Amino acid sequence: METKNLEHEIARCLENFYSRRLQGLEKLSLRRILSKKNPYLYRALGVEKASDIVEQNLVAFVISSDETKFGDCFCEPLARLASGGKVSDAEGVDFTVEFADRYLAVAVKSGPAWGNRDQHKRQSTNFDSLRSRLYKIQKKFDPLVGQAYGRQSSESTENSRFRRRSGQAFWQELTGDPDFYLKLIRLMKDVPAKNRSKYRALWDQAVNRFTAEFVRDFCDSNGAIDWEKLVAFASGTERPKFPKVRRTSDSSNQT
Repeated sequence: METKNLEHEIARCLENFYSRRLQGLEKLSLRRILSKKNPYLYRALGVEKASDIVEQNLVAFVISSDETKFGDCFCEPLARLASGGKVSDAEGVDFTVEFADRYLAVAVKSGPAWGNRDQHKRQSTNFDSLRSRLYKIQKKFDPLVGQAYGRQSSESTENSRFRRRSGQAFWQELTGDPDFYLKLIRLMKDVPAKNRSKYRALWDQAVNRFTAEFVRDFCDSNGAIDWEKLVAFASGTERPKFPKVRRTSDSSNQT
């Protein structure tokens, strides 16, 4: 891929990623992030400030969702474009590349630490399903899990039903360019900086809004955290009742 074209595609993928991030933050609610975190842990750590609980929960939630969004918006489309592959309709397979002697099926993951043993087995099953569909083409079926970053000293041996490539090795296999993995970060240029300010403004609004909501719903009249109410919300058979959050209709960051 020409450098100018690659730079354009990187910018497009990053813009898509930031658009998804902004949409996700706009739709996020305090109760959604609190329902996924352990209130016992925060109590055990001695956290007593509503703003600390809000921001720590928000950071953890967003980082986790960012990994998925970035893979979908950046790693997978760039890997497909760089390889010349086609989007696959097979479950668990992102794209395929047909060569004269083999059929490469690729599932793109962010890094080497993806999934547990059951998820690895499911990935094998997804590859096997596609393999059976392509039996008649009489070409070698080559299933590959491509890990966008990380390092692996050799091919994975714990599952011989698909290959793995990480970081530089993965991108080089797709493109033939040993420096491609460096170009991906080099050619981001100033796109992240341009988008950061827009995201930061929305982030600060969310922290302020969620903190006010947390104080209203989970603190007593003195401002102390009502831990029993927080635990009841996260773990009770029936959640406590809360007043509806009223937002202005013209707000750009409604939940």
